Amino acid sequence: MKFGFFTDTYFPQVSGVATSIKTLKDELEKKGHQVYIFTTTDPNAKEFEEDVIRMPSVPFVSFKDRRIVVRGMWYAYLIAKELELDLIHTHTEFGAGMLGKMVGKKLKIPVIHTYHTMYEDYLHYIAKGKVVKPAHVKYFSRMFANHTTGVVCPSERVIDKLEEYGVTAPMRIIPTGIDIKKFDRPDITAAMKKKLRLELGLTDNSLMLLSLSRISYEKNIQTIIKGFPKIIDRFPEAYLIIVGNGPYVDELKALAQECGVSESVKFTGEVPNDDVAIYYKAADYFVSASTSETQGLTYTEAMAAGTPCIVEGNAYLNALFDDITLGITFQTDTDFAEAFIQYVEAGIEPNENILQQKLYEISATRFGDVMLEFYEEMLTYYDQQLEEKEAAASIERIKVKFTSLRK
Repeated sequence: MKFGFFTDTYFPQVSGVATSIKTLKDELEKKGHQVYIFTTTDPNAKEFEEDVIRMPSVPFVSFKDRRIVVRGMWYAYLIAKELELDLIHTHTEFGAGMLGKMVGKKLKIPVIHTYHTMYEDYLHYIAKGKVVKPAHVKYFSRMFANHTTGVVCPSERVIDKLEEYGVTAPMRIIPTGIDIKKFDRPDITAAMKKKLRLELGLTDNSLMLLSLSRISYEKNIQTIIKGFPKIIDRFPEAYLIIVGNGPYVDELKALAQECGVSESVKFTGEVPNDDVAIYYKAADYFVSASTSETQGLTYTEAMAAGTPCIVEGNAYLNALFDDITLGITFQTDTDFAEAFIQYVEAGIEPNENILQQKLYEISATRFGDVMLEFYEEMLTYYDQQLEEKEAAASIERIKVKFTSLRK
């Protein structure tokens, strides 16, 4: 089959959405299908990329590192028609997403949508939350999702929210899988991990806590820093390594200074993709207090690297970390430090059998299999809906004829 993915973010832009799309594209192509990416122009993109169609775009309001399609419907339609796409999968509710829906309607093919972002968590970026309100998000999300054939929800949190919004389109929980090999990395040696730790100023006796994400307010790294003094009191050799970049770096550095832990909190900035696995492997624990994730790929990446996680829980994460050997979740921000100390002191040993079973559940292979099943279900569902509409229209035409004959 041939699929068209419509998205406002794709490589070379780095984001969870771009990674999710690339992972799914690779898995579907392994199974013999063809995937074409319809996305934004990007000044850092290659001049020619096979199977990538770029449309005119501009930076998105309040998110200058993201872009939004501003025109190109006819161009996209002609290409999609020439490619004879079987299904369109949109990955944004804005420019490229609306474009994908219009192209799907014109081609009379199903449009599947993945709801990647919990927008209520990001309203403060737009005029400090004074213009766009939760009610606007609810209305727009419901309108967009209900005019698609089906909706993919990365976690239970997403499907619960969309049901609350009043979405009635068929929905399926399908967590994004990851390429396990990228993070398992048996090629990463003890010497490589030691070298990285030395570069960070850590010794063999240091306890390395890793935070890896975009550095923004909603990632809630401030909770980790606020809890860190209590952790240092118990483990004087503890260090918090914060990997990533974003608009909240300066505030976090000031907070670390205020909490008296600036010497033990190190900011690395962004690191090359190939080095991310080394950071996971070198760390003793992965920590996060984010409450804005629809799923959170960094959790599964850390798990694939074999790094125990101490993270703030939700329905998805509580199910993901269902065995103590993988890590634990805590309930509220104030629980972080105590949960971390108790977990470390418990000295939990890894369980390879449990880890391998979990790795299959979060793998890109399973992700591709489940998504393909959903596509096939939605293709059948779309055809049934089309038949019902045509039958209803036919009955209506007959009624009109009978009415005209009686006059």
